[in-house]
Amino acid sequence: MNAKTNPSYLALNTYTKLMRAAESVTNRVGRTMSAAGLTISQFGVLEALHHKGPLCQRDIAAKILKSTGNITLVIDNLEKQALVKRERISEDRRYLTVTLTESGETLIRTVFSDVESAIVTEMDSLTSEEQETLGMLSKKLGLPEGK
Repeated sequence: MNAKTNPSYLALNTYTKLMRAAESVTNRVGRTMSAAGLTISQFGVLEALHHKGPLCQRDIAAKILKSTGNITLVIDNLEKQALVKRERISEDRRYLTVTLTESGETLIRTVFSDVESAIVTEMDSLTSEEQETLGMLSKKLGLPEGK
Protein backbone atom coordinates (compact mmCIF):
# COMPACT_ATOMS: atom_id res chain seq x y z
CA MET A 1 0.00 0.00 0.00
CA ASN A 2 1.53 3.32 -1.01
CA ALA A 3 1.23 6.52 1.03
CA LYS A 4 -1.59 7.95 -1.09
CA THR A 5 -3.80 4.86 -0.68
CA ASN A 6 -3.14 4.60 3.06
CA PRO A 7 -6.39 5.62 4.85
CA SER A 8 -4.48 7.45 7.62
CA TYR A 9 -2.41 9.41 5.11
CA LEU A 10 -5.50 10.37 3.12
CA ALA A 11 -7.46 11.44 6.22
CA LEU A 12 -4.58 13.49 7.65
CA ASN A 13 -3.76 15.08 4.29
CA THR A 14 -7.42 15.99 3.68
CA TYR A 15 -7.79 17.37 7.21
CA THR A 16 -4.64 19.49 6.84
CA LYS A 17 -5.88 20.94 3.54
CA LEU A 18 -9.31 21.67 5.05
CA MET A 19 -7.83 23.43 8.08
CA ARG A 20 -5.37 25.47 5.99
CA ALA A 21 -8.10 26.55 3.59
CA ALA A 22 -10.48 27.48 6.41
CA GLU A 23 -7.76 29.40 8.26
CA SER A 24 -6.69 31.27 5.12
CA VAL A 25 -10.22 32.30 4.19
CA THR A 26 -11.04 33.21 7.81
CA ASN A 27 -7.92 35.38 8.07
CA ARG A 28 -8.66 37.23 4.84
CA VAL A 29 -12.35 37.80 5.65
CA GLY A 30 -11.38 38.66 9.24
CA ARG A 31 -9.42 41.67 7.96
CA THR A 32 -12.74 43.27 7.01
CA MET A 33 -14.02 42.77 10.55
CA SER A 34 -10.76 44.00 12.03
CA ALA A 35 -10.92 47.16 9.91
CA ALA A 36 -14.22 47.89 11.66
CA GLY A 37 -12.59 47.32 15.07
CA LEU A 38 -14.22 43.92 15.64
CA THR A 39 -12.83 40.49 16.40
CA ILE A 40 -14.31 37.50 14.62
CA SER A 41 -16.18 36.55 17.82
CA GLN A 42 -17.54 40.09 18.28
CA PHE A 43 -18.73 40.10 14.69
CA GLY A 44 -20.36 36.70 15.26
CA VAL A 45 -22.28 37.99 18.29
CA LEU A 46 -23.46 41.13 16.48
CA GLU A 47 -24.42 39.14 13.39
CA ALA A 48 -26.39 36.59 15.44
CA LEU A 49 -28.30 39.35 17.24
CA HIS A 50 -28.89 41.20 13.97
CA HIS A 51 -30.39 38.15 12.25
CA LYS A 52 -32.03 36.35 15.20
CA GLY A 53 -33.02 39.22 17.48
CA PRO A 54 -32.39 39.30 21.25
CA LEU A 55 -30.80 36.10 22.59
CA CYS A 56 -29.47 34.79 25.89
CA GLN A 57 -25.71 34.32 26.19
CA ARG A 58 -26.03 30.50 26.09
CA ASP A 59 -27.89 30.67 22.76
CA ILE A 60 -25.34 33.11 21.33
CA ALA A 61 -22.51 30.79 22.36
CA ALA A 62 -24.22 27.86 20.64
CA LYS A 63 -24.86 29.88 17.47
CA ILE A 64 -21.25 30.97 17.03
CA LEU A 65 -19.67 27.77 18.44
CA LYS A 66 -17.93 29.39 21.41
CA SER A 67 -17.93 28.55 25.11
CA THR A 68 -20.28 30.46 27.40
CA GLY A 69 -17.24 31.74 29.33
CA ASN A 70 -15.70 33.16 26.17
CA ILE A 71 -19.02 34.72 25.13
CA THR A 72 -19.29 36.49 28.49
CA LEU A 73 -15.99 38.27 27.83
CA VAL A 74 -16.93 39.08 24.22
CA ILE A 75 -20.27 40.54 25.34
CA ASP A 76 -18.58 42.47 28.16
CA ASN A 77 -16.34 44.13 25.56
CA LEU A 78 -19.24 44.84 23.18
CA GLU A 79 -21.19 46.34 26.08
CA LYS A 80 -18.25 48.62 26.95
CA GLN A 81 -18.40 49.86 23.34
CA ALA A 82 -22.16 50.44 23.72
CA LEU A 83 -22.90 48.02 20.86
CA VAL A 84 -25.03 45.63 22.94
CA LYS A 85 -26.89 45.72 26.23
CA ARG A 86 -27.95 43.04 28.68
CA GLU A 87 -31.47 43.05 30.04
CA ARG A 88 -33.03 40.91 32.76
CA ILE A 89 -36.31 39.21 32.01
CA SER A 90 -38.69 40.07 34.86
CA GLU A 91 -40.07 36.51 35.22
CA ASP A 92 -36.63 34.98 35.83
CA ARG A 93 -33.98 37.28 37.27
CA ARG A 94 -31.22 34.78 36.36
CA TYR A 95 -32.01 35.05 32.66
CA LEU A 96 -30.20 37.82 30.75
CA THR A 97 -31.13 38.75 27.22
CA VAL A 98 -28.55 40.42 25.01
CA THR A 99 -29.82 42.97 22.49
CA LEU A 100 -28.21 45.28 19.97
CA THR A 101 -28.11 48.97 20.73
CA GLU A 102 -28.86 51.46 17.98
CA SER A 103 -25.14 51.98 17.34
CA GLY A 104 -24.61 48.20 17.33
CA GLU A 105 -27.35 47.75 14.76
CA THR A 106 -25.88 50.51 12.58
CA LEU A 107 -22.39 49.01 12.79
CA ILE A 108 -23.43 45.44 11.99
CA ARG A 109 -25.50 46.54 8.99
CA THR A 110 -22.46 48.27 7.50
CA VAL A 111 -19.89 45.65 8.45
CA PHE A 112 -22.10 42.71 7.45
CA SER A 113 -22.38 44.09 3.94
CA ASP A 114 -18.58 44.44 3.73
CA VAL A 115 -18.01 40.94 5.14
CA GLU A 116 -20.58 39.48 2.77
CA SER A 117 -18.69 41.06 -0.16
CA ALA A 118 -15.40 39.68 1.16
CA ILE A 119 -16.89 36.18 1.46
CA VAL A 120 -18.33 36.34 -2.06
CA THR A 121 -14.89 37.39 -3.34
CA GLU A 122 -13.26 34.47 -1.52
CA MET A 123 -15.79 31.97 -2.86
CA ASP A 124 -15.42 33.28 -6.43
CA SER A 125 -12.40 30.98 -6.83
CA LEU A 126 -14.92 28.10 -6.86
CA THR A 127 -17.66 27.52 -9.40
CA SER A 128 -21.27 27.51 -8.18
CA GLU A 129 -21.26 23.72 -8.42
CA GLU A 130 -18.03 23.50 -6.39
CA GLN A 131 -19.50 25.82 -3.75
CA GLU A 132 -22.59 23.61 -3.48
CA THR A 133 -20.43 20.48 -3.21
CA LEU A 134 -18.19 22.09 -0.58
CA GLY A 135 -21.26 23.19 1.35
CA MET A 136 -22.74 19.70 1.26
CA LEU A 137 -19.46 18.03 2.30
CA SER A 138 -18.88 20.60 5.07
CA LYS A 139 -22.39 20.00 6.41
CA LYS A 140 -21.79 16.25 6.35
CA LEU A 141 -18.52 16.65 8.29
CA GLY A 142 -20.22 18.98 10.76
CA LEU A 143 -22.99 16.55 11.71
CA PRO A 144 -22.85 15.02 15.18
CA GLU A 145 -21.24 11.59 15.39
CA GLY A 146 -23.37 8.78 14.07
CA LYS A 147 -25.70 10.92 11.96
